[in-house]
Amino acid sequence: MKGTESSAREEKDGGTPSQRIDARIAELGDWRGETLAQVRAVVKAADPESVEEWKWRGVPVWEHDGILCTGETYKDKVKLTFARGASLADPSGLFNSGLDGGTRRAIDFHEGDAIDDKALKALFRAAVEANISARAAARTRKKPKGG
Repeated sequence: MKGTESSAREEKDGGTPSQRIDARIAELGDWRGETLAQVRAVVKAADPESVEEWKWRGVPVWEHDGILCTGETYKDKVKLTFARGASLADPSGLFNSGLDGGTRRAIDFHEGDAIDDKALKALFRAAVEANISARAAARTRKKPKGG
């Protein structure tokens, strides 16, 4: 039943989340679309099990045991916001936005910026591990005592 509801919603909303992200990339038709496409490829290479979603009136979202990051596009940047970014090691110094936030961190890509695929893959993998650990910790807390 749930699959039928999902299919009906997808038709009404203009397709699956992946199809909508494809459409957004094509619609942008400039460096922002190219950047979003490159980031998307890095996510899939870093975590083939990640799931693409389309939330908040048109924001690409990548999830694995919770939100990994969002990929928002603006006139002058593509912003990747990592849901647990403040808890992630960033040895390559990719985070350049939201640095004072207690939970999230972001990377703003501007026109002409190079993407360090290797460092970004490592950051995505760290985000996956953070989500898996948080989910496991939540399950442990919910286990009834004595059984």
